[in-house]
This record gives sequence, C-alpha cells and structure tokens, in this order.
Amino acid sequence: MKSFLLALQFLTRIPLRINVGDDPALAGRSLLWYPLVGGLMGVVLYGIAVLMANQSELLTASIILIIWVLITGGLHPDGLVDSADAWAGGYGDKEKTLAIMKDPHVGSFAVVMLVLVLILKFAALGELAKSDNLIYLIIAPMLARSAAVFLFLTTPYVRQNGLGSNMALHLPHTSAIIVLLLFVVPVIILQCIAVVAAILVLAGLRYLMLKRIGGMTGDTIGASIEIVEVVVLAGLVVF
Repeated sequence: MKSFLLALQFLTRIPLRINVGDDPALAGRSLLWYPLVGGLMGVVLYGIAVLMANQSELLTASIILIIWVLITGGLHPDGLVDSADAWAGGYGDKEKTLAIMKDPHVGSFAVVMLVLVLILKFAALGELAKSDNLIYLIIAPMLARSAAVFLFLTTPYVRQNGLGSNMALHLPHTSAIIVLLLFVVPVIILQCIAVVAAILVLAGLRYLMLKRIGGMTGDTIGASIEIVEVVVLAGLVVF
C-alpha cells in the first residue's frame, strides 16, 4: 500500500507525505502502480465529463484539459518543456543536452512544443466530446503511465542520483512485465490502431533518447507521457 501511495503522491498533487527513507526499493515498487494511478486519473476526468454532459463540447474540453494539468501539477508538461529545450539547444552533445534539462529557464522552442501538444489535446478532447466518446479518457493517462514503466524496463537511466535512479535500480522486472500485460493488452484488443500508434511513437522517442543521451531522465519520461497521451487521444479520434 505504501508503494501505491508513493506513486499517487508522485504522479498527482494529492498532498500525501510518503518518504522513501531507508527503503529505496519502495521507489521501484511504486512504478508497478503507475498504470493504475493513470487509470484512476482517467476515471476522475471522465466523471467531470459526465457532469458536463449538457455543456458545449469546447467548454467541456477546456475544463477537462485544465483539470488534467492541475491533477499532475504540471509535472509532465514540465518534462516536455525541459526536453524540448535540451533537444533544440543541445546540438547533439550529450553533456550539453543534460545540462540544459536542469536549467530552469525556458526557451522559445519549448513554449512552442508545449502549446502544440496542448492544442492537440484540446482538439482531440473536443472531438471525443462531440462523438460522446469521452469514456476513452480512462485509456489515455493509463497507457501513458504504462509507457513510463516500459521505459524503466528497457532504457538506462542516465542520472546517478535521485528518485529516478532508485526506481530504475529497484523495479521488479517480472512484476512490471505482468502489470504491462494486464493494463495494455486489453486496451489493444479494444483500440488496436490507436495503441499501436502510441507504441510506435514511444519506440521512436526511446530511440532518440538512446541516440542523444544514451538513455533517459525524469524529464524525457515526462515528455514521453505527454506525447503518448496526445497520440492516444488523437488516435482514438482518427481511428
């Protein structure tokens, strides 16, 4: 239960006070709960959509998007912004790319990337509201946080200190594979093309991480979550 609460604390703005303390393996075990936490976030968003059933599609999409960002406290958009800055300004240099990711300043390319992703999310939410398919809100955050588990399973974590390194070191691999199968396979059966599109995009992102910095960081994981979310939403609309 403590590992679940740690996952909930890290992925949302729920004011819990869970500390890894003398048990760094707790961070690794918390990853197993990421897809479930994502699904619970989706349930909350869908509940809001149900409450706004008689409102305009654009207003519904706006409110859902705002609450979506607020639930996470902007954690993943921040990773997207930092990663975009680093990729644009790193010029293929690993150390420079990593240094830019830690810089709190935000560049123009990062702002453009964030705006584009939010516009795509808003448009997809509006289309889902129009077609009365907002039940799929449960899928997008769940798959995106499953993507984080996949990255920790398959990709080196390049920073040596912090929560991310403990997660990478102590993730139970067999349990993580089982969790991914439980959460991803049923969705593939329901929405095959959208999920396959998200998997292909995630594979491309992983390739770029390995090529540029030799692995991943917390920022690139956050960026991947944002991008997978928008790909899933767009895929659900298109396909």
